[in-house]
Amino acid sequence: MGTSVQVTPLCGVYNENPLSYLVSVDGFNFLVDCGWNDLFDVNLLQPLSRVCSKVDAVLLSHPDVLHLGALAYAMKHLGLSAPVYLTEPVLRLGQLTMYDHYFSRKQMSDFDLFSLDDVDSAFQNSNVTSLKYSQNFHLTGKGEGIVITPYVAGHLLGGTIWKITKDGEDVIYAVDYNHRKERHLNGTVLESFVRPAVLITDAFNALNNQPPRRQREQDFIDVILKALHSDGNALLPVDSAGRALELLLILEEYWTQHHLSFPIYFLTNVASSTIDYIKSFLEWMNDSIAKSFEHTRDNIFLLKNITLLISKSELEKIPDTPKVVLASMASLEVGFSHDIFVEWASDAKNIVLFTERAQFGTLARMLQVDPPPKAVKVTVSKRVPLVGDELKAYEEEQDRLRKEEAMKASIKKEEDIKAAGSSDISAAEPMVIDATSLVPMNAGVSQLGSKREILIDGFAPSPASVGPMFPFYDCTAEWDEYGEVVNPDDYVAKAEDMDRPFMHEFGGEAGGRVDDNTVHLLLDSTPSKVVSNEMTVPVKCGLVYMDFEGRSDGRSIKSILSHVAPLKLVLVHGSAEATDHLKQHCLKHLCQHVYAPKVEETIDVTSDLSAYKVQLSERLMSDVLFKKLGDYEIAWVDGEVEKADDTLSLLPLSSPPSPHKSVLVGDLKLADLKQLLSSKGIQVEFSGGALRCGEHVTVRKVGDSAQKGGATGTQQVVVEGPLSEEFYKIREHLYSMFYVL
Repeated sequence: MGTSVQVTPLCGVYNENPLSYLVSVDGFNFLVDCGWNDLFDVNLLQPLSRVCSKVDAVLLSHPDVLHLGALAYAMKHLGLSAPVYLTEPVLRLGQLTMYDHYFSRKQMSDFDLFSLDDVDSAFQNSNVTSLKYSQNFHLTGKGEGIVITPYVAGHLLGGTIWKITKDGEDVIYAVDYNHRKERHLNGTVLESFVRPAVLITDAFNALNNQPPRRQREQDFIDVILKALHSDGNALLPVDSAGRALELLLILEEYWTQHHLSFPIYFLTNVASSTIDYIKSFLEWMNDSIAKSFEHTRDNIFLLKNITLLISKSELEKIPDTPKVVLASMASLEVGFSHDIFVEWASDAKNIVLFTERAQFGTLARMLQVDPPPKAVKVTVSKRVPLVGDELKAYEEEQDRLRKEEAMKASIKKEEDIKAAGSSDISAAEPMVIDATSLVPMNAGVSQLGSKREILIDGFAPSPASVGPMFPFYDCTAEWDEYGEVVNPDDYVAKAEDMDRPFMHEFGGEAGGRVDDNTVHLLLDSTPSKVVSNEMTVPVKCGLVYMDFEGRSDGRSIKSILSHVAPLKLVLVHGSAEATDHLKQHCLKHLCQHVYAPKVEETIDVTSDLSAYKVQLSERLMSDVLFKKLGDYEIAWVDGEVEKADDTLSLLPLSSPPSPHKSVLVGDLKLADLKQLLSSKGIQVEFSGGALRCGEHVTVRKVGDSAQKGGATGTQQVVVEGPLSEEFYKIREHLYSMFYVL
């Protein structure tokens, strides 16, 4: 029978909530994405908490909160301990994204759902494996026989389409993909898959159609310049390390071409570290960037017109001139974008330019409705140092807690010493001790009793002793003819220390800076509290939404799905209207098996194809003649199936098999044939997509008619020309490039 596949949504179906799905392949449970929202609503994780113990592996697709935001929390509080697989950019940028969210929350509340150490533990441990695009990774143990492979998604840097293969059947997970090539990203390769057994994809953009890219970018620039020329400011609420990168490149290119002087700022808690990492990820970007760097050594992310900032205090020191600020967070709930919006919203000259649909329930989503509200209520929070009586009360409480901890530690130490002494004295070899040397000459009778308490300060007695002894360590070193032998490993920096992108325990970034407030926040060196104030903000500034989400639109999604033509389709992540629309379209034009499950509803999408495991008998294999094909060996096998003890075996035929027609096996590239013929002294050139050989012979490749409509088929090689010595010579060279079976 076919490979068993079940899909259970844990979040993100019939709505735009975070993405999290349980995909079971022959009993092996994949948690595909582990998302959260900017509000960090714990209630959304209830379905996840019920299955964490069953998860065997985690696959992460994109480096934003919607796809990996709950990973650190799930590992600390929900018992998630499965291996994690992702690409290197998703690992690094996802970690920085979670840092930025933690900083933004901690500055405005007593946030305790996860810490920086929890983020480090989730992304920097031995269970995390980063893979390259198209790299096949074979699972072991319970997942024996399953192969996972990441492919380009095109939405965010390092964004992934996951292919899970078992027994020749493919399960494809493709959400938030983009077929268009952008300034720093290649388009998705989803169209290269043909007839997978199961395709899990989203309906997020099913109802949206986008204008041409050039028109969108020109409108984007025009809106910003209009505000700047009117002495206003432009605020772009963006993510930490995702779509903001494409926006930075658009602005950088236009500012460079037109020599504009308006300042542009990229303001996040991790802006410097983000760009430093991006500079080293050129091989993950589109082909033109990599080729340009190879020839000119110019890095596209050497931003000359954009200033990186990591604190709002730096922005406040800048003269009050028209400027563009890209600030996190995109939801406007917390972070620098929230604070700047509160200050700029009341000025009609300013604009707030949204480049993505905000999450439900956030301030940004409220401002994106049509018509927008004329005023909004916001909570302005700030962390301030404790002073006066509050500081005194805090210090007294900390002193009391320290004394309690010290008392508990002292009692535990005494109990351990007594337990060790009482258990080991009888078993140890007796020591000869001069009792008079332990007691002063004028000691009383009570001090000479059979029970004596000895004060030990700074060291504990050896378990084998009956009295206190100073510890002794033999520090002899090995020497050779050059001096003391040195172990080089003692002076080599550990790889995990070098890989840490953000050394928060020292209050600094790799390649970046952290302002004083953040240092105090990280080290807890200054007692502080959060002061909140609710206020009504009049919204007089311009509010503009433009789609720069980097996702394929509805028309493109339908075209891509038609080309992929999956046997079974599962729709997730999209509004109820968009999900139903795409479901009806696919049922009518694509396939009969289209599913749109609800949260915690398990659907069985096991393939209808019958696949059986057959054991090749030794009698059969002893007569098979193998021929080498590259790294493989191939052969004709003729046999008959026999069933014994629920096991299928292939045995030799009882009668001699009929002879086989010769088959040429291999993949011919005309460029390789051209090179071969040229080496044999034959004049060869390309003409009209074919290979013109000599004076009269033409070699061309033609596709089988079965390839039309997206189905698989073979390719034929046609040799055309008059029968001559030249014709047969060229055909002989052509045959030499194949394997005859």
